[in-house]
Amino acid sequence: MILWHGSSKIIKSPKYGLGNPHNDYGLGFYCTESEEMAREWACADKENGFANCYDLDTAGLRICDLGKEPYDILNWMAVLVDNRLPGNTSSMGKAGAEFLIEKHLPDLTGFDVIIGKRADDSYFTFARAFLNNTISVRQLSEAMELGDLGEQVVIKSKKAFERLKFVRYEETHWRRYFYDRINRDKKARSDYRTLAGVADIDGVFIRDLMRDR
Repeated sequence: MILWHGSSKIIKSPKYGLGNPHNDYGLGFYCTESEEMAREWACADKENGFANCYDLDTAGLRICDLGKEPYDILNWMAVLVDNRLPGNTSSMGKAGAEFLIEKHLPDLTGFDVIIGKRADDSYFTFARAFLNNTISVRQLSEAMELGDLGEQVVIKSKKAFERLKFVRYEETHWRRYFYDRINRDKKARSDYRTLAGVADIDGVFIRDLMRDR
């Protein structure tokens, strides 16, 4: 796999064991297959950055893709809230998060790489709305496709880090990519308001799932 990582620095040798354990998929080195996305990440604070490019040799690695069977949107949500509960979540939402962790959290032990949706700011709005019982499972699934925010590829194990080889970097100027990220997020939120504005009368909500446990 050819992967990209956006940063304010040139990172030739990513270090195993560093990073924020409360990111979407826990501790790891977060990459994307999209150079454009990496450039946006590199310029998150109106400063120039770098899109670092790597070659990951996947032979023999255990890869979990949360966007493919046997996983579903509830598995993804469970992983997200287990690592990073959205802020301003109601008591209903906190109970929903506990339910998802109990019933739908997949065992990711032993995987070298995890692939899953990005939980950008707008995505947290969607996740919180689902936990607070205001959108259905179907609406959540559709919302997660809005804005074309892409997927993350997270390097988790020491073995995977050893297979990650630095290729090059591309200097990235913030004036273009900073606003690309903002506009992408705005579009996702706008499309979500349209989606959430239509009542899903026959939909399954988090409260329904909890009642049927």
